Amino acid sequence: MISERKQSKYVCVIGAGPSGLVTTRELRKEGHCVVMMEQNHDVGGQWLYDPNVEGEDPLGRSKFSEVHSSIYASLRLASPREIVGFSDFPFVVKKGRDTRRFPGHRELLWYLEDFCECFGLRETIRFNTRVEYVGMLDSDEVGEGLKWVVRSRDVESEKVVEEVFDAVVVATGQYSHPRLPSIKGMEAWKRKQMHSHIYRVPHPFHNEVVVVVGNAASGQDICIELVGVAKEIHLSAKSLDISEGLSKIISKHHNLHLHPQIESLHEDGRVVFVDGSWVVADTIIYCTGYSYSFPFLDTKGIVAVDDDRVGPLYEHTFPPSLAPSLSFVGIPRKVKGKRKLKKKNPSFNISISVPLYC
Repeated sequence: MISERKQSKYVCVIGAGPSGLVTTRELRKEGHCVVMMEQNHDVGGQWLYDPNVEGEDPLGRSKFSEVHSSIYASLRLASPREIVGFSDFPFVVKKGRDTRRFPGHRELLWYLEDFCECFGLRETIRFNTRVEYVGMLDSDEVGEGLKWVVRSRDVESEKVVEEVFDAVVVATGQYSHPRLPSIKGMEAWKRKQMHSHIYRVPHPFHNEVVVVVGNAASGQDICIELVGVAKEIHLSAKSLDISEGLSKIISKHHNLHLHPQIESLHEDGRVVFVDGSWVVADTIIYCTGYSYSFPFLDTKGIVAVDDDRVGPLYEHTFPPSLAPSLSFVGIPRKVKGKRKLKKKNPSFNISISVPLYC
């Protein structure tokens, strides 16, 4: 019993989305004391739909974003429910809910709430708590002996708490910090520019000329939604060699047009494409994906984001020189279902590449 107590660690898990929830369950099964910190009012992470985006920077340039979720109202899963979820907690159909094989985002949130309740995880969560700083405690220790200072703020009371943990798990997700292209004239263009991170519903774009940048899943989804309300939609893609499906969609809608990449933006509202064509637009929506961002984390340069890669990480999880006291869960953007995982790490097959993401 004494040796078991010595092995128990005081662990901070940052984020109560899918990765944070399953990590907390596994750590508690191993006898560790876990505190989960979540900046929102409930569990779900990316799957906790937030319609209130009015106060958010439309291009997502804030260091600490007020809006975490990038889910829009109509989003549905791109993978059937049979292969979505944790291996030992199937994503089954429940009476009175969304019974479709490809359900809407609310159904997945319910699933995560069920998971949380089933394993009694709510008692470990501090809601409305934003982590502002995570750094190494001044010590000669490394690896297992290393401890971490975590400073958090209650978003309602503004109370700041600073604590020391034996280990920290970063499970903050990867689809909240917008990645933007570099286009000549972006700063001078005075009309509305926004990232798909804050797109929710199509009606605010009624009778507008909209340029959508990026033809991956979210760009296509948003274009399809806008055809019923916008005056014109101009989809700018890296390549005009598009899928047969997208080609058919464009042919069916007289107000949806395909263009190559943007060459420049101009103060008079013109959007000029690399082939010389141009339109005068009311709004530009950048569906250009997301970058990893850990503004709270100070590892003294040991872990860094370079060319949109987090590293160095062993198995996309542990920084070798800081393991096992620091880890990242949920870093890979695409999880292959056939990948072999360690016995004590349940397979995590939630489809990351839902129609929301580029």
